[in-house]
Amino acid sequence: MAHVPGLRSPYEKVGRIVYFGRMLDKIRLHAVGNLPADYIENLGDASPGVFDARCCRFLRVAFAEISKRVLEGGTDAEALAWVEAKGGPRSDEDCLVWNSFLMKRGWHDPASNTDTLRRRIREGGLEGRGLETFFDYIDADEGRDSLSAKRWESAY
Repeated sequence: MAHVPGLRSPYEKVGRIVYFGRMLDKIRLHAVGNLPADYIENLGDASPGVFDARCCRFLRVAFAEISKRVLEGGTDAEALAWVEAKGGPRSDEDCLVWNSFLMKRGWHDPASNTDTLRRRIREGGLEGRGLETFFDYIDADEGRDSLSAKRWESAY
């Protein structure tokens, strides 16, 4: 997949958490018909293993509710404040564990996740680039170089 205008890196945080901003971007892009078809199957919380679903469970708010709120307008910070009011705030420790878990997904995971990551790297022609996590793969697949930028260092 090439660069998707308006879709940020999963490493970028809103508040204290990674990935949430990317999910908001996907919601907004989908609403106006600009989310590539390849991304739609991983949109929402229907599939338990996808990042959107994990994010919704972490925040304790259903994807449909988050989507509705985001499409009403406002900033990412306002959306996060609404989610925290609805699902409850997360402690600094919760956010550290969330960020660490998601940023390392695919790296020394159970074989099924590691195999999926390796297959996607191979199919994307991205072998030999030192990609070890799904976040690294997503960034490389979309034309960002998270490895040289060391995005994970600012995500904790």
